Amino acid sequence: MSRSVIFVAALSGFLAVALGAFAAHGLETLLNPDLLATFHTGVDYHMSHSLALLGTGILLHFFPKNRTLQTSAIAFLLGIIVFSGSLYLLSLSGIRWIGAVTPIGGVAFLVGWVSVASFAWALDR
Repeated sequence: MSRSVIFVAALSGFLAVALGAFAAHGLETLLNPDLLATFHTGVDYHMSHSLALLGTGILLHFFPKNRTLQTSAIAFLLGIIVFSGSLYLLSLSGIRWIGAVTPIGGVAFLVGWVSVASFAWALDR
């Protein structure tokens, strides 16, 4: 599973950089400042959690059967898709109700971090 998680993390990081560049060079004149800021928030969380996913994938290399790390990887990926994805959609479409699903992605991020903390707490016990 570590290979898949690391691969997905790399693709996700690539996509975060591409979307950030798209926002900086392609959306700056098309979106109002509030929607552009929302898009950038999506990019920021996307990149930071791509790195968290990468770290989780590396840990899974050393602890391949650890369910807590597996949960963390899934939670980080779901968070990226739901949290950042909803902010991207909201920014590009202007449809405000899409923002109502954003907190679900935030909860997924929290689950991912709590899972990593739980894994760390259980080490060497």
